[in-house]
Amino acid sequence: MHAALAVHPASGNGAAERLMESVAARLRPVVDRLDVLVAHTVEESRALMTDSRAAGLDVLVVLGGDGAAHQGVQFCAESGVALGLVPAGTGNDFARALDIPERPHAAVDLVARRIAEGKRRRVDLGRAGGEWFATVLCSGFDALVTERANRLTWPRGPRRYDVAILAELAAFRPRPVVLRTDVETIELDATMIAVGNTPFYGGGMRICPGADPEDGLFDVTVVGKATRRDLLRMLPGVRSGQHIAHPAVRSLKAAQIHLAGSDLPVYADGEPLGRLPLDVTCVPGALTVVG
Repeated sequence: MHAALAVHPASGNGAAERLMESVAARLRPVVDRLDVLVAHTVEESRALMTDSRAAGLDVLVVLGGDGAAHQGVQFCAESGVALGLVPAGTGNDFARALDIPERPHAAVDLVARRIAEGKRRRVDLGRAGGEWFATVLCSGFDALVTERANRLTWPRGPRRYDVAILAELAAFRPRPVVLRTDVETIELDATMIAVGNTPFYGGGMRICPGADPEDGLFDVTVVGKATRRDLLRMLPGVRSGQHIAHPAVRSLKAAQIHLAGSDLPVYADGEPLGRLPLDVTCVPGALTVVG
């Protein structure tokens, strides 16, 4: 068994770097070879992963947050290399969706046990603009919030999103959007659209509460024309998924989606994917995960 531990030292404000040695020590007893790949840039990370794959890599374990997990997904998708996650970031939404413990040492112990047992699981991924995503693709108000949150240096953790929400509320207005799926076309003034392969984004907000990464379909949450007061009433319920009961919210399922109509930013797994228009496809079983 050849495994690699991909470490993004800056994840979790340095938590990944502090945890690196103890996580590696827990993995070594259950594999024949462990490469520790420490990368400070996306390009460096991909180069190191490619070198390990050339040597016959079986499992890639990522120590970091959702940005690090996103890079691991790009590498492992449709490759045969299984992905394991040890969350050490601020959001950890993909790990949360896979029921991986939030505490890093509990997570690595689970991953190590599953490696030793040979347990694997195949999950769906989204594909958009040549990029894979594992959690949620969003456009509109929530994408603008993510864009602002990524620029903030304070506060740390999920509270960054709360601050960004308040800042964006002051300026946002609904924009015309065309949402075409494999079964219907919707034209509306939209506040935001979230395409969920899994339920969570933004550090545990259950924006697409019914999303299941093993059903071959996206869960799409569409928030139509909403006032600032509507949003203020709706947003507290996003953490629990209760927002879907609001009259401005519509949920639907689809395997293929075309989004157009406005030049809005698009984010997936918290990473920028450009702007609309965009085609999004659910690819069943595209990723093998340890678990």
